Amino acid sequence: MEEKITGETSDGVGQQYTVEQPPLVVEGRRKKKLKVMVAVDESDVSLYALKWTLEHLFKNPTGEQVGAVEPDPEQGMVTVVHVMQPFERYTFPAEASMYTSVAVVESVRKAQQQNAEQLLSRAFQLCKETKVKSETLILEGNPKEMLCKAVKEMHFDLLVVGSRGLGTIKRALLGSISDFCAHHSKCPILIVKPPHK
Repeated sequence: MEEKITGETSDGVGQQYTVEQPPLVVEGRRKKKLKVMVAVDESDVSLYALKWTLEHLFKNPTGEQVGAVEPDPEQGMVTVVHVMQPFERYTFPAEASMYTSVAVVESVRKAQQQNAEQLLSRAFQLCKETKVKSETLILEGNPKEMLCKAVKEMHFDLLVVGSRGLGTIKRALLGSISDFCAHHSKCPILIVKPPHK
């Protein structure tokens, strides 16, 4: 395919060039299977980040959602991860009356596990609807550290997290998971901001 391009040189004289353009899509070339980890929590922002990932990173070359009956293994895979924070048995300053019983701790852990399973079930259903191969994973610990550790150990190509939009002061006091991961993750990170209302 030939295309004519008119340009100017530094002396101001217009010249015509004939440039041969390669095709935009190279047929027969195989893309690398993308291994993506998406971190989700109870917030709508994290589920929006998962939807955004499925819509924008897992489309076929024509730009349409994959319409196959079964997930296409050549397309890559999404691992949806939820990190449960451990329940502390005591608070500071610790008095004998402030310790929680083993039964209470077990009850809280069971509730956390059920909530995590429900959340990942919703996320898995989103992946299933878009025909993207996916798996779910529940981790326990500090979300910031566990996400970075999982990325390193499982060799992901991309980490996707949602941005809660914390202000400067809240981010400094509470810490931002996305900010921590951006500085400590061993793979590229995509921070998805919620849509403007």
